[in-house]
Amino acid sequence: MASLRNASPKLRSYFKENYIPQVCEALLCGLLVTCPQDPLRYLEEMIIIIMRNGLENLLWDMCIDPSMKPKIRRLSDTYLEQLFGLDDQLITPELMIKACTFYTGNLVKTHFCSWKSTAIPHINEGDIQAEKMEKAMEYNNLKLQKYVFCHWHTYVKSKKEQLKEALLRIRQIFNYIKLINILTKWRNKARYNYKKREDELILKHELQLKRWRNRIKFKEHAEEQSISSEQSLSEGSLGEISQCDLSLLPERAILQVFLYLSLRDVIICSQVSHSWMLMTQTSSLWNGIDFSVVKDMITDKCVVSTLQKWRLNVLRLNFRGCLLRLKTLKYISFCKNLQELNLSDCPTLTDESMRYISEGCSGVLYLNLSNTTITNRTMRLLPRHFHNLQNLSLAYCRKFTDKGLQYLNLGNGCHKLIYLDLSGCTQISVQGFKNIANSCTGIMHLTINDMPTLTDNCVKALVEKCPRITSIIFIGAPHISDCTFKALSTCNLRKIRFEGNKRITDACFRFIDKRYPNISHIYMVDCKGITDGSLKSLAPLKQLTVLNLANCVRIGDTGLKQFLDGPVSTRIRELNLSNCINLGDASIVKLSERCPNLNYLSLRNCEHLTDLGIEYIVNIPNLVSVDLSGTDISNEGLMILSRHRKLKDLSLSECYKITDIGIQAFCKGSLILEHLDVSYCQQLSNEIIKALAIYCSNLTYLSIAGCPKITDSAMELLSAKCHYLHILDVSGCILLTDQTLENLQIGCKQLRILRMQYCRLISKEAAMKMSSIVQQQEYSPNDPPLWFGYDCKGKPLLEQQDTTQLKGSELSVKESTYSNEQEAV
Repeated sequence: MASLRNASPKLRSYFKENYIPQVCEALLCGLLVTCPQDPLRYLEEMIIIIMRNGLENLLWDMCIDPSMKPKIRRLSDTYLEQLFGLDDQLITPELMIKACTFYTGNLVKTHFCSWKSTAIPHINEGDIQAEKMEKAMEYNNLKLQKYVFCHWHTYVKSKKEQLKEALLRIRQIFNYIKLINILTKWRNKARYNYKKREDELILKHELQLKRWRNRIKFKEHAEEQSISSEQSLSEGSLGEISQCDLSLLPERAILQVFLYLSLRDVIICSQVSHSWMLMTQTSSLWNGIDFSVVKDMITDKCVVSTLQKWRLNVLRLNFRGCLLRLKTLKYISFCKNLQELNLSDCPTLTDESMRYISEGCSGVLYLNLSNTTITNRTMRLLPRHFHNLQNLSLAYCRKFTDKGLQYLNLGNGCHKLIYLDLSGCTQISVQGFKNIANSCTGIMHLTINDMPTLTDNCVKALVEKCPRITSIIFIGAPHISDCTFKALSTCNLRKIRFEGNKRITDACFRFIDKRYPNISHIYMVDCKGITDGSLKSLAPLKQLTVLNLANCVRIGDTGLKQFLDGPVSTRIRELNLSNCINLGDASIVKLSERCPNLNYLSLRNCEHLTDLGIEYIVNIPNLVSVDLSGTDISNEGLMILSRHRKLKDLSLSECYKITDIGIQAFCKGSLILEHLDVSYCQQLSNEIIKALAIYCSNLTYLSIAGCPKITDSAMELLSAKCHYLHILDVSGCILLTDQTLENLQIGCKQLRILRMQYCRLISKEAAMKMSSIVQQQEYSPNDPPLWFGYDCKGKPLLEQQDTTQLKGSELSVKESTYSNEQEAV
């Protein structure tokens, strides 16, 4: 109100009467801002306007000079009145009073505080300073304590980490010592059990050997002593069994027992007793009759009586190599349900006998006429009568011609034929293969061996109309080249087998990689044109399980590594790399890393393979058979190989570094061994036979040819323990006598193949007697040849190096012998 003191008396009285000093104060404050030159004059004019019009018409911008008013519309023309509920004006007196009061109060408070702080003197300035110093010291001490505490915390933390590490180290040492103690106890326990097992095996061996010798000494009481001894030695027996009656078993079990017997054994069993004769009369037992095993002793009358009796039950007949009359062959036609018929190597088979057979046995599915004298007349009978024929073998039948093959399309034809064997039929020309293609479009399996006249054009003529071929076997076809593989690209091949071909190169494997993705078996034996590039082409194959590249001498470690780097390595089960002389230990390392499913491995004559590679062979978990013949393996390698507990087949022929110690160590760890070949290892003696008799009683194949130190006493041990022996080769064992054959007759009842070449102490009479027991026998009383490396008394002829060179000249002879043994197995 100080600004109203200079106003006129009339104006002051008006304000007093209307009690609006606050409004005037606010108006004056506004005029001081808007009209600083003469605010009272403007105020007076405004009051006069208020007096005329009243407070209701008071406007908020009336104190502002018109020239300074903003060029905007009045607030009353907006929506503010509707929002805030005002009737005429936005600012009421009450709001104005509150605003002015707040403003002046805030202004007074601000100026008063400033005046107070400057006007009032500081009386207790020393105390304040002391208080500030005290706070500063407190802050400094706190900061120092925090610094010290941080250092202490870091120290304690590091000590805790050291204690943890020390505790962990102590625990590790404790666990290590505990593990050492456990392993020591386990090793001692294992050694004890191993020694106990070995002692038990030796004791059992001695008892069985004693029983064997008593059996030889008292032949008349052999059966009684055998039963009593077996009862005394059997572990966990529940009591003595007085008698075992086979007829009390179920019919199904009896049938399974007699199915393992040959025809001769079944006939012998039928003569034991009446009950045994009834057991041999089971109709299911006569579904298949094999006369080939008794071809040297059976008569035509016996064949006729057997066929007449079981003509309705016979499904399979085998007359391979049987010398029968025409009248006897006619009785085959009585077997109306016959499905399989094998007449191979029958010299008396003629077109006339085939006419009778074809008229009576129209349901034959399998027919083998290989190595017979049939002509085109028989070829004409095949499509007329054998409408369901699926398998046909005409191997080495050279009297039919291309015209005979044309007859296959007569009548209903042989359109269901799946398998065809034309091995050795050199009289067939390109036209003959065209006739086959026109008649037998469904052929899937084709075998053509020993056919030097076979050319690429023959295969092209056959493939043009036979797109379903899945397997081919061409052994002894030297004129086949890569063009054959190109022609076979239209077929979905799964199995191919070539052998002894020099025209096949790496180009054929490029066809295999691109056009035969489902191939599973590849046999490329003795193909000199194959190199490492071929293996690289085979690496992408995902279905390949069997690969045989024996005698492919240009293959080395590089190619095998590239092959195993592909997806094929995880599925490969059989790998034969015999005579691939460039392979070494590096290949075996790769095999152990990439081939977990490998079952059969042949590294025969890989001279660069040493004991280091043998150590990696042990890491192939599923390996069952391994051939290391002709390698540089020694006794240490055999000891390492004995760790592989799944090996059943081992070949160590011509491994000159191995001795009795290595074989004994291997036998102790291979109790399931079934096949063993240690031929031409001259250092071996009777000790290996003793080890085999003690630890490997399940042996079925044994070759000790070229081992001159083996005697009758060792063969006695073998006969006494290895009762499951099927194949035995003792060629070159010059110290063996007739006593060995007597022991084999008594102990090895299942012996089927016996080779005793160059055994000059074995008489011809004993050999003839033995030939009536075994199915196949080779005997020669001559002195051993020079390539055996020793004379007739067992004395070495030359040093080892010279012996090796001498053997090289006869390598083909032994290779053929080895292949024959494998086929026999």
